[in-house]
Amino acid sequence: MRYLQPSEAVYRGMKGAGIDFVASVPCVHLQGLLALVDTDPEIRHVPVTREEEGVGIAAGAYMGGKTPALLMQNSGLGNSINALASLNGLYGIPLLLIVSHRGGVGETISGQVPMGRLTPKLLDAMAIPRFIPTLTEAEEKVALAWEIALARRTPSAVLLEIGFWKPIP
Repeated sequence: MRYLQPSEAVYRGMKGAGIDFVASVPCVHLQGLLALVDTDPEIRHVPVTREEEGVGIAAGAYMGGKTPALLMQNSGLGNSINALASLNGLYGIPLLLIVSHRGGVGETISGQVPMGRLTPKLLDAMAIPRFIPTLTEAEEKVALAWEIALARRTPSAVLLEIGFWKPIP
């Protein structure tokens, strides 16, 4: 019997949502998901150097008829706040944010903790809907996050905490 792995669950949710454009900033937890995106001929993947660059490129992709997602670590949320508020928020551009949420329970790098604690509060302050799925909920919650982003014309975030990435044997 084959068990669903974390990256595969998120990828299936993205496919179910019709995501066909992905901008990304690398993160160790996202490497498996990025590999799946890279090998999918139906998804255009654009690696970027900074998160706000990804926000802008994804907004352009949406205006060009694509269904975009931005994959990043939560430490980059601070880099993208202005772009998310003044571009996506102001102009009603939906965006699926797939966020590796560092700094919570199980974090071994103390420098990740402050932003880990602030991430949900920052999303709430920007009125960005957020989901924190378990592995069994991931596929459904990723697709739902896009539906909400599209309906509300706003970014919507899926926070994937450290415990989410532990593979099931």
